[in-house]
Amino acid sequence: MSSLRIRWASFLGSFVAVAVGVAVMTAMGLGLAASLGAPARAPERFASSPVVVMGRDTLTVEVQRGPGTALVSKKLAHPHPVDSELIGELRELGQVRLDGAARDAVGVDAPAAAVRELVGDRARVLTGEDRHQADPSAARDAEALVGVDSLLGTAAGVAAFVSVFVTASTFAFVVALRRREFGLLRLVGALPGQVRRLLLGEALAVGLMASTVGCALGSWAAPWLVRALVEGGVAPGWFALPGSASRLSWPLQVAFAVGVLVAVTGAWSASRQAARVGPLEALREASVDTGVMPWSRRMIGFTLLTVGLVLPAWTLGTDPAALLKRKTYVTQPMVLITAVAALAPVLVRPVVRRVRLDRLPGAVGLLIRANASTSVRRTAAVAAPVLVTVALAGSLLGSAATVTGAKAAEAREQTLGQLVVTGEGLEAVPVAGATVSRTAPTAVFVREEGTALIRSDARAVSDVAAFASLTRLPVVAGDVRDLDDRSIVVSEEWERHEVGSWVPVWLGDGTPTRLRVAAVLARGTGANGAYVTSANAPGATFDRLDVRVARGTDAATVASALRSAGGTVRSTSAWLAATHPRTGPQTRLGLLVVLGITLAYAVISLAGTLLMATSARRAELRSLRLAGATRGQVLGVVSGEAALGIGMGALLGGTVAGVNLAGLAVALGRLSAPVGVEVPWGVLAGCVGVCSAVGVGAAVAAAWRSR
Repeated sequence: MSSLRIRWASFLGSFVAVAVGVAVMTAMGLGLAASLGAPARAPERFASSPVVVMGRDTLTVEVQRGPGTALVSKKLAHPHPVDSELIGELRELGQVRLDGAARDAVGVDAPAAAVRELVGDRARVLTGEDRHQADPSAARDAEALVGVDSLLGTAAGVAAFVSVFVTASTFAFVVALRRREFGLLRLVGALPGQVRRLLLGEALAVGLMASTVGCALGSWAAPWLVRALVEGGVAPGWFALPGSASRLSWPLQVAFAVGVLVAVTGAWSASRQAARVGPLEALREASVDTGVMPWSRRMIGFTLLTVGLVLPAWTLGTDPAALLKRKTYVTQPMVLITAVAALAPVLVRPVVRRVRLDRLPGAVGLLIRANASTSVRRTAAVAAPVLVTVALAGSLLGSAATVTGAKAAEAREQTLGQLVVTGEGLEAVPVAGATVSRTAPTAVFVREEGTALIRSDARAVSDVAAFASLTRLPVVAGDVRDLDDRSIVVSEEWERHEVGSWVPVWLGDGTPTRLRVAAVLARGTGANGAYVTSANAPGATFDRLDVRVARGTDAATVASALRSAGGTVRSTSAWLAATHPRTGPQTRLGLLVVLGITLAYAVISLAGTLLMATSARRAELRSLRLAGATRGQVLGVVSGEAALGIGMGALLGGTVAGVNLAGLAVALGRLSAPVGVEVPWGVLAGCVGVCSAVGVGAAVAAAWRSR
């Protein structure tokens, strides 16, 4: 505790980092508690009916589970309506309420037991709070809550990762600054274990205090977070924090425990380094860093580097589509980031020596390069937070933009029409001088390897010849023109995708059938689903017309005639811009939240590290002044070293992001998808600019204060 009181400035960066991390985890945990413990919604459509009879909307299939079997259910693309015969039988039990022309569900004023006995397995019987499942908002709310869970879970995970990273980097630099102190302790008889326990005790005290402050800040910020999620359209309008104290307690307990664990874990490696300090360090005055990379750190760094490079390569060879998934391109870069940060002291010196700062007038450039290359620990500590920020910004935002851009380019390449009509229940409209292809959304289900029921989104085609002339699908085998009522077009993702083979499937309404594979499509970005004829999509409603205007026909006349179909008529480019944006608003919001957390940590770490480092260099700065350096030259040296360290971090972070985006580009090429890497240059420049302003400002402020 005496050490903390005397050296509070050295621990301020770690304290703030842990406190912010715990605050983020607390707020995210409270949001997760609100999502996981969402209150049951009251029924809306049939609120006055004690019983709701809903048409069958799930497909249940038996699959293998180990030595036995289990039943697996999937939502049908076209739920069954409540048939008229059953409605007539229900009227004999009591009053039946209908919702206009919809027959997907009806309300019944009758005893639940009698309704269940009458209905049997012909439909679902809902009572109590389960009646909300018949409301159209039920599916939307469930999907929104899944998005909330994904956003909050990712943000909490990144906060934990970056807080450990920043705390470990800060404690390592603190140990480097206190080597003479630890040498003195060893000189007066302190054992290595006592030095190690001293540093771990300091970390534990910092963790306890910071976690307490962080829990308070997170509890204060949680309502604001919930409001932001609702206003941003991520969460449904009724989303709110739980009122139960038990549901509010576990996020606080978890965040507090994680905060203490983060502080101790971050100091663990530094404590082992401090224990290795010998008594002779008390006599050491040189500022040149030696022994900055013990064998354990080298082993960990190279091991993580191997994993960070081999894992994407293995994924490319076995399942390249996995690299296009958000959970993959959010988590995999962290391994490579940690590896490069661990090896940063090895990389700093050779890179810095290649920077031609000696060309600057006077001795300022020479001093900047010499100080940065000899004080490797300080340069690496400055570069680490910038490395994390730039690498995550480039990897996350770049990967998301690359994947969505590839999907948009894929859709653009596959659409040959000049006009697209969209809307629900589009009617077939004969248009002179134009070719019209009408399609509907549907799905097919297949049992793969006997262990999983897979749902594949599909499109139902009404006119195969018109569809084939208006699309350019990435066919790798067969011919789309061979599609008929007894066949199906599948992608390479399917377990059985040989042309001519028969595949047992369930249609969108759950009807079992066997279809012959007429053509096979490349996997692409995952949007290349199955295609069937409209005869194999009972219950599907047409929602899209692709139109190609014949030469010599007025496009405006064709568009006017198409409006009678009841939909929105747009050019193909306008339709693509509306349906395939670069990045969805919810995805972009989630990634910006993660990036904001990372940037906040970078600012905290940079300010703390440079304030500590510059304050500890008072004797060195006085020597420069005594040697004839002006105040401006001293400030130029300090700010130049900070800028060089930040530039090193940006270079290493950009390299990590480049490796990740290159792997993504290779994956797109292997999937026969359009390859085009999107680099968020504006965001990267903003991150580096913020880090430079904070880092250089903190270094100059500390040097000015110690003048």
